[in-house]
Amino acid sequence: MPHEIAPGVLSWASELDENTREQAERTARLPIVSGHIALMPDAHLGTGATIGSVIATETAVIPSAVGVDIGCGMAARRLDLRVDRLPDRGLDGWVDRMRRSVPAGLGHWYREPLPAALEWLAEHPPPESLAHPDRAAAQLGTLGSGNHFVELAVDEKGAVWILLHSGSRGGGNQLATLHTKVARRLHEGLGTRLEDPELAWLQQGTPEFDTYIRDLGWSQRYARENRRQLLVATHRELESELGHKIHATDEVNCHHNYTELEKVGGRRLWITRKGAIRAGVGDRGLVPGSMGQRSYVVRGLGNEASYRSSAHGAGRRMSRTKARKALSIESFEARMAGRSWQASDAVALLENEIVIIQDLADFPGQAAGVEQVRRSQSAAGDLVFVSGADAAAGGANGARAHGFFTRPVEQFMVWHDDGAGRRNADS
Repeated sequence: MPHEIAPGVLSWASELDENTREQAERTARLPIVSGHIALMPDAHLGTGATIGSVIATETAVIPSAVGVDIGCGMAARRLDLRVDRLPDRGLDGWVDRMRRSVPAGLGHWYREPLPAALEWLAEHPPPESLAHPDRAAAQLGTLGSGNHFVELAVDEKGAVWILLHSGSRGGGNQLATLHTKVARRLHEGLGTRLEDPELAWLQQGTPEFDTYIRDLGWSQRYARENRRQLLVATHRELESELGHKIHATDEVNCHHNYTELEKVGGRRLWITRKGAIRAGVGDRGLVPGSMGQRSYVVRGLGNEASYRSSAHGAGRRMSRTKARKALSIESFEARMAGRSWQASDAVALLENEIVIIQDLADFPGQAAGVEQVRRSQSAAGDLVFVSGADAAAGGANGARAHGFFTRPVEQFMVWHDDGAGRRNADS
């Protein structure tokens, strides 16, 4: 159950450091906030607003609370393919195909836009404020850097899934940065005293607000399409590697950095989820773990206190930089044993902070793993349920990197609501 850890701050997190708590309290004191701030079980310190927070506002939106990767999120596709039909030789060939065909990492995108990208952009023209629409076209269907990844996984029934994490690429970043600066300049001009300038907001009814909401909506649609095209490319390369057609049997695609106008308690409020997914009754989402942990497909319960939201991943006890120092190449390679991955890039993956050490379950004291997050938000039947009925990608994760890898056969469960308020078991 949640706890009110400070005036206007309701938290589902079982662990929360003092800096994160103070950051959430600053946000809660903003005059534009309508109601409390909801902290998810995976909440941790962010820029401006807390990652893993949900903020309700009635007549304003905070650009930095959405974050610079507008529409960042997860996508998964279940395939009509069982793990026992995978080749004994492993899937190193699939990894190599992905490396050649899908640009990944900082500064990497297609030389020429894909036909599917041009078709989508023709139907969804970029806003005038996008500085490089040609680059946005070339980046559509690419992975990006940081903690973005593509992987193959196996659920508890033996079905193979594609699981990936990506967002709105450079275009979303440029637009987010632009509007955050606009908000800060406006408040500086008005003489607004803000505890944190990153929390500057745009007020509804102004041209600046309207422009931001327009650009935000486009970026969120771009991010969702980017993940869809990545699913298609990953699916295609797996078919090429295995030499036969594979049908898709299920698909989930959700944001975890975004804002939408939603009805809350009879009022229309802007709900900003920074590192949180929508978990209204029946809503499906994805909560990835990290190396050695399960990932989950979820169905929400529509908890009003959380603004119908759920955690978006595992928590974090230390920064990525500190965690990198705690993880050696040897331990990293040992952790990835038995998987097909970019083994030749192990040093670069660590040294360039490509790997997100978000919850190293095998390194005590370094993480609040995804299992702890799951227990925090499902044990009391608060936010989501778990079931094997809608199994999703899971098992022992590989590096959370702009990389391509596979998992060995392991577990993967699903949180969902059976419609009668019961927690379903395997079926």
